[in-house]
Amino acid sequence: MLLATSCASKPDVPQQRPTGYAYSGPASLNLRKDLGTRAVTVGTVQHGERLAVLETRRRFVRVRTAQGVEGWTDSASLLTQQQVDDLNKLAASVAHFPSQGTGTVFDALNVHTAPSRQAPSFAQIPENGTLEVIGHRVTPRSTPSAAPVKAAPKKVAAKPSKKKAAESVLPAPAPPPVPEDLMELSRPRASDIESPETVPAGPVTRPASDDWFLVRTRDGQAGWVLARQVMMSIPDEVAQYAERQAITAYASLGEVVEKDSETKHNNWLWTTSATSLSPYDFDSFRVFVWSAKKKHYETAYIERNVKGYYPVETLDAPGKDGKAFSVVIEDKDGQRYKRTYAFNGYRVQMISKTPYEPPAALPEIRAAANFDASPGPVEEKRGWSDKLSEWRKRWFKR
Repeated sequence: MLLATSCASKPDVPQQRPTGYAYSGPASLNLRKDLGTRAVTVGTVQHGERLAVLETRRRFVRVRTAQGVEGWTDSASLLTQQQVDDLNKLAASVAHFPSQGTGTVFDALNVHTAPSRQAPSFAQIPENGTLEVIGHRVTPRSTPSAAPVKAAPKKVAAKPSKKKAAESVLPAPAPPPVPEDLMELSRPRASDIESPETVPAGPVTRPASDDWFLVRTRDGQAGWVLARQVMMSIPDEVAQYAERQAITAYASLGEVVEKDSETKHNNWLWTTSATSLSPYDFDSFRVFVWSAKKKHYETAYIERNVKGYYPVETLDAPGKDGKAFSVVIEDKDGQRYKRTYAFNGYRVQMISKTPYEPPAALPEIRAAANFDASPGPVEEKRGWSDKLSEWRKRWFKR
């Protein structure tokens, strides 16, 4: 027994009890040995992996994986149980939303839980990856407040000497005579002029904002990405007619087959926006048709200077060769109407106009100030007898 005791290894150090639990947000998240992005990587976790929170220093968090690896990461890359549940609700809510078109990204693009640069990212679209656009929103960009500008010290003019002051004194000139038609020369009076509208002093500055797309990923997740990082995947032979405007939605209205070559071309509906950061989703929509005779696209219908909103949808038109489509437009009365158009050949005609009721508000991903410890299982405390029993099993295999 004495020999066994001398050969025994040191007892295992009990693991630190977690203060909470979190989930990895990005597709792949590196855990580092120390604070800072240049610290050595000690482990990598995948999206959705459950982590025990051990320590928090400002925005950095030390976590432990299920395999016992401990390391530091940014809290913006972690999600709480509440946020995971909210993301699942958002994905379920938009699962039936019509796609406004497929978008392509040319660089890795983070998907955020909310339309904000500071919101946690829970997924990443790889370079040349695709996604479905289903919504749009403009939100102010949170920027640090500018430092106050100190006013320049006033320069005090030097007082002239008494000799120079005496030399510079000149006799006051005689006042000019008062003209006889002084009252007529004084017009217009203040009462003759309409009071102008009050104009605020100084230049008008608008807060910096961002355009965001609500997107659906290939695996069914839903989140927000910066709109300027997404290019709609409409063919270049059609996109060249965009007149440098952003294409915000597109859909195929059927195929045209050339009889001589059996080449297929699509007829297209698309929406565009001339300016970014608009409160509406598009300000123009048009129908492009392929001319088999002229071998190029032509505009069959166009409307400009509209206030249009998602969704843009296509539907079958019974008894017609082409498809029908609908757009949501705000009229002069401030109300939104769903306009449905029939498309057949080169002819586009509005067949109905009904009041549009927007869908219910989407579930928001609620922000969390800290990580909750309640969802995690309670780690068992092992006594000395349990540790001695495990030690005996390792050494004597019984």
